[in-house]
Amino acid sequence: MSGSVPTSMPTSVPASAPAAASATAAVLPPSVSPRRRAWRRFRTDRRGWWSLWIFVVLVALSLCAELISNDRPIVAHYSGKTFFPLFKNYPETSFGGDFATQTDYLDPFIREQLARPGNWAIYPLNAYRFDTINYFSPSPNPAPPSAVNWLGTDDRGRDVLARLIYGFRVSVLFGLALTAIGVAIGLITGAIQGYFGGKTDLILQRFIEVWGSMPELYLLLIFASLFEPGVLILLVILSLFGWMGLSDYVRAEFLRNRNLEYVTAARALGLSNSQIIRRHVLPNSLTPVIAFLPFRMSGAILALTSLDFLGLGVPPSTASLGELLAQGKANLDAWWITLTTFTVLVGTLMLLIFIGEALRNALDTRRG
Repeated sequence: MSGSVPTSMPTSVPASAPAAASATAAVLPPSVSPRRRAWRRFRTDRRGWWSLWIFVVLVALSLCAELISNDRPIVAHYSGKTFFPLFKNYPETSFGGDFATQTDYLDPFIREQLARPGNWAIYPLNAYRFDTINYFSPSPNPAPPSAVNWLGTDDRGRDVLARLIYGFRVSVLFGLALTAIGVAIGLITGAIQGYFGGKTDLILQRFIEVWGSMPELYLLLIFASLFEPGVLILLVILSLFGWMGLSDYVRAEFLRNRNLEYVTAARALGLSNSQIIRRHVLPNSLTPVIAFLPFRMSGAILALTSLDFLGLGVPPSTASLGELLAQGKANLDAWWITLTTFTVLVGTLMLLIFIGEALRNALDTRRG
């Protein structure tokens, strides 16, 4: 018949079929873990990626502030002897002076002695520390930017660039410490509330509500009147209240994950509550913690700057961005103090915000 259909199909496979199958398998991407996928998503965000690198480089440079900005030479050679003034104090008589007092390496006489033939000294890039007063400045204080003081001086004759470098280090280290303490306390309280629930969650939640209603600023004023202001006092007081925001996110994640199948299976296998929390629930509840770390650090830096600006922070002798802003407010004609400090503060906060946005997008599982 003309419309008949063959009852048998050819059983031979074309020779090109294995090659096509292998090519298809080669095109398929290998399995990638969720962490590597998140890391790849973070790297594709160029703004957050470069912000992270810039911030890391700035922090590394600030940790070496004594080698970058200091009023002492790193190493000096005088009369056949090698000195390390950066690490040891030497009397003025060691460099041809008349007095046994500590050497002032900004003194033109000492500079002249070290510049004589056969003598030499290696100075930092900026020849001032954060507390160095330039008594040899040709202009009255606050002095504008010049070849001697690149960003000018404040109203006490201290170099603005040096105080910015050291103040940035103080702010970053304070932010890291406050963030670490807040994350530790927030993780513990949020995990206990979310995992156990019931009365435990109810009691701790009422405690957090009462504790959060306490006036933090008034407590700072009271402690500032009782104790000498310092970084440690501020760290303790702010740590008492800085963990509650993160605790709510961790609690919500634990409440969502505690009834999932893998937690039920872990209980059936006889694992203890601490083992289940540490091995299973906590690793799957760290997304909001990691995503909010840069934002919490930026908040800590801004809190320290605000308190220093109000005079409730670190002592005036300590390098601080808030103290520089207060000096700029008191000396409106010294525009270089406010402008440079504002630039450093805003730039630091913008870098942290860009990093936080990139982390939040990278940890979003809805993205490819």
